[in-house]
Amino acid sequence: MGWFHSESDQANAYNEVNASPHKAHVSHELIAAAASYEAAKAYEKHCEENGKPASHAEAKALLASLTGAFVDRIVETKGLDFVDKQKAKHHAKEQAETALSDSGDY
Repeated sequence: MGWFHSESDQANAYNEVNASPHKAHVSHELIAAAASYEAAKAYEKHCEENGKPASHAEAKALLASLTGAFVDRIVETKGLDFVDKQKAKHHAKEQAETALSDSGDY
């Protein structure tokens, strides 16, 4: 699949977020990009191991849970507030769903 290449904005954001020190200030946009990249990787692994979801709606639900889990984990370690957390989840879900749609899988 490879929705995001290793030099994509999402991949760069993923590396930046994971390399930042504990409690560092990172924007919700940066976290969202990192979350969508992580979700795409996890989704591809899931599809390799279990096959593609039965429908576009199931694929979107899986991506939403994957992006949400990443955001929750990063927010706990980086110290964002509730509003930034929700913004990051929303942006990450949008980016991951756009990548899914652009991939032509559904």
